[in-house]
Amino acid sequence: MSEVTSALFAGAIVLALALHLAWLARRGRNRVLAALAADEAAVRTVIADAADVSDGTAGVITWEGSWSGQRVQLRTIVDTLATRKLPARWLSVSIIEKVAVQATFDMMMRPGSPTTFSNFDHLQHTLPKAPGFPAEAVLRTDRRGTRFPQGIIADHLEPFSEGRAKELLITPGGARIVWLLAEAERARYGVFRQAAFVDARIDPTLVQRLLVSLSELRDAINRSERQAA
Repeated sequence: MSEVTSALFAGAIVLALALHLAWLARRGRNRVLAALAADEAAVRTVIADAADVSDGTAGVITWEGSWSGQRVQLRTIVDTLATRKLPARWLSVSIIEKVAVQATFDMMMRPGSPTTFSNFDHLQHTLPKAPGFPAEAVLRTDRRGTRFPQGIIADHLEPFSEGRAKELLITPGGARIVWLLAEAERARYGVFRQAAFVDARIDPTLVQRLLVSLSELRDAINRSERQAA
């Protein structure tokens, strides 16, 4: 094989490789766009006026809108912290309305490592648990000595019975639940370090369920405070 032929052959291989990589990248972008469109359609099934208000943070998509006369926010977060065994995709569901508490109440399930979605690790005061809270839950607040209606909260923890709900946050400005949508495929992440998720789409039924749970909890806390006043 002449040098010219060898050069042409090598060039053809390089071109073919470049075209294949470009095709893979384009296919990856198309999959991401299709997944985002599917998630947005699912969100709007429950929150008809949901608007994408994402700020460009990598791995985070945020929608805001109204549900049952309340301002709400949905957010998906891809957590790739090195302290996790596998990357995770979380769903954060929030009602952004006033709650009759005087400080932050944060219940985290199995808080073994830091997370990208919560300030739980920065809350310095651990609360004793009243009966009815999961054994794996740890309660913290940002203000020592603050009392919370733990009996009411404990009566509204049904989403935490399945092992996928991770956090319940209650603040004077609202409440949220964080839910594990999926963990990355172990094989692909172990070999290629790619966080690929299977069955990580947003389920409208789940969104509705979590919003109802938060709304009922908020109403119960506010009603109790009004009765005590």
